[in-house]
Amino acid sequence: MLKDKKIILGVTASIAAYKAATLVRLLVKEGAEVKVIMTPYAKEFISPVTMATLSKNTVLCDFFKHDDGAWNSHVDLGLWADVLLIAPTTANTMAKMAHGICDNLLLTTYLSAKCPVVHAPAMDLDMFKHPATLRNMEILKSYGDSFIEPSSGELASGLYGKGRMEDPEKIVEKLKDFFASKKKD
Repeated sequence: MLKDKKIILGVTASIAAYKAATLVRLLVKEGAEVKVIMTPYAKEFISPVTMATLSKNTVLCDFFKHDDGAWNSHVDLGLWADVLLIAPTTANTMAKMAHGICDNLLLTTYLSAKCPVVHAPAMDLDMFKHPATLRNMEILKSYGDSFIEPSSGELASGLYGKGRMEDPEKIVEKLKDFFASKKKD
């Protein structure tokens, strides 16, 4: 169901970014073409070299290639994709998306995207339960964005509760279901 699908994977600054490597591997194994856009701070959690190797594409992070003046067109990226999957999606990124702030390549691509958007949130349980986060999720849903709910378990903080990014295998299954439902429409 994912064969020949064009997927942009947005990776944000969360400890759950390590799961994005497995996610890319699974998507490529399913036959999808994956382009990865990382936020600047996401690079603190997982290497662009890892993501480029697994996706078989250059990882995008900056608007410009400073050595030759070329630029990464967020408009072209938004037109290219069949889906924009943001995994993990942090509270910070959701807030910026909900309010149209576009201070990095992932956010400008989001605002330009013509394709469906799917979020896989990851954050500590108190951040996930905070009224601002819940309100931002509702705003994004009102824009037509979909969410793969985080699971419960032990979090990086040592606390236990809801906020863990869903496992990559389950995200892939949900994407398959998403495209299968679109095919029926």
